[in-house]
Amino acid sequence: MTIDGTPEPQPTPESTPEPAAEATESFADVLREFERSHTHRQESGTRQLQGTVVSVSAEQVFLDIGYKTEGVLPRTAFRNNAEGVKAGDTVAVSVKGRNEEGYYELSLFRVAQPRDWSALETAFAEKTAVVGTVTAVVKGGLTVDVGVRAFMPASRSGTRDAAEMEKLVGTEITCRITKLDVTAEDVVVDRRAVLEEQARAAAEGRFAAMQDGAVVPGTVRSLMSYGAFVDLGGVDGLLHVSDMAWGRVNKPEDVLSVGQQIEVRILKIDPETKKISLGLKQLQPEPWEAAATRYQSGQRVTGTVTRLTDFGAFVELEAGVEGLIHISEMAWGKKVRHPGDLLKAGDRVDAVVLAIKPEERRLSLGLKQTLSDPWSEVPLRFPVGAQVEGPVTRLTKFGAFVQIVDGIEGLVHVSEISAEKRIHHPQDVLRAGEVVKAQVLALDMEKRQIKLSMKQLVPTSIDEYIAEHKAGDRVSGRVVELAGDKAIIELGEGIRATCRAKAAAAATTDAPQAQAGADLSSLTSMLQARWKGNAPAASSKPEPLGEGQVRSFKVTKLDAATKRIEVEPA
Repeated sequence: MTIDGTPEPQPTPESTPEPAAEATESFADVLREFERSHTHRQESGTRQLQGTVVSVSAEQVFLDIGYKTEGVLPRTAFRNNAEGVKAGDTVAVSVKGRNEEGYYELSLFRVAQPRDWSALETAFAEKTAVVGTVTAVVKGGLTVDVGVRAFMPASRSGTRDAAEMEKLVGTEITCRITKLDVTAEDVVVDRRAVLEEQARAAAEGRFAAMQDGAVVPGTVRSLMSYGAFVDLGGVDGLLHVSDMAWGRVNKPEDVLSVGQQIEVRILKIDPETKKISLGLKQLQPEPWEAAATRYQSGQRVTGTVTRLTDFGAFVELEAGVEGLIHISEMAWGKKVRHPGDLLKAGDRVDAVVLAIKPEERRLSLGLKQTLSDPWSEVPLRFPVGAQVEGPVTRLTKFGAFVQIVDGIEGLVHVSEISAEKRIHHPQDVLRAGEVVKAQVLALDMEKRQIKLSMKQLVPTSIDEYIAEHKAGDRVSGRVVELAGDKAIIELGEGIRATCRAKAAAAATTDAPQAQAGADLSSLTSMLQARWKGNAPAASSKPEPLGEGQVRSFKVTKLDAATKRIEVEPA
């Protein structure tokens, strides 16, 4: 109202000024109008556009599709990873949407947008993918507007659960018509088939772009006992457990985890099976390349026992570098039957480098070399003639091994066990663990052998016999055995000598045959006299030797050390 009380005139619509914001079109409206005016005219029912290559980057191809903003295609969408594609080339594409950078995401996949039943029939006959909008979730699936109402089964929606299906409502999807009944107006579509086909096309393009030796990023998809499958962007590769690290890997879980982002090197591509072998350790320096400079013969090292075999133990000195301690290099004197008797996996041990061959990736180690060698003191502690004592460690058909000290054994040959009787096998008189005394007969430091004798410590009449006779003496004896090229002569109780057969044969050549009978009474007299009297006179006519025969012999050799006597017919 005015001051005088009259009503204030109301402005008419024509006289009301428009706000500046309403007078000016918004930027968004202008952009939409520009894109509509610059969009290629489409044939009825198609969304296919003609794009012109503008530029090619390391990963993408940029195309002018007539919109204000360019479209992009991944290089993997083209054959040979877009090798040969250049600016000015034309490509038929379809728009999928926009990416985060604002570019239109394109596809070489042919897509149509039907407007009527005839267009649907054409797409169905040609198996062309069509664009539709998901309108609702219904029992058993979804409804999709593809120009007409269509049904998409839940199993063909490409989703994993009901929550994902709900998210599709209101979105535009690409699908393929799998059933079309115009009369009943029954249309069934399939989105999953299109997604799988697009994934295969992308995988083929990605596979074609792979090259041996290339380093590519990937995501650990799954872990198996033998390795890991890595997603390389739509293509899977196998990273074997042996190619995960230069050191020993017991299981992939020790190195990788599902979902982990890693870089790997492509080791091999099989175009026929589409298998890709990957390597992770190949991105790190090969440890054996510098092993020759880090390890020299005679060097003392420390490592971890990784595994045991029948012939030795493997010790890891560093990741990728293992050495072998052979079973023969584990102890100086003690015979090791199995490496497990001394070592176990996981033990930290000191060793000495014996030899190294980097070109063969072989490193020989010694465990006993870290300990003092007990054999170095043997000549001083156990000289020839010394008396020793120890348990019998083992018996063989040729003798008994006796432990002198820890790590050192000596052998008592079967012939050195007893002077009183002939022993066929050591077990006839000895048993393992029995403590015996013996005398050192000989030392061989090069072969690390000690010869022992038990019978040398047992007083016998042969010692007295040898002390009272000399080479050239004539003695009486009885032939107790003829064996091959020698004869055994009994000179007294427990006293035996060896007579060479050649000497016996020479003495009897052209000699007349003597009586076969033996004069046992003369031998008895001799034994009673203990060989201290004069020997009976020799026969003027030597006769051939025969078992049981008593006759004269001449001593040719006496050896007090070995208690050996040699004679020949007199």
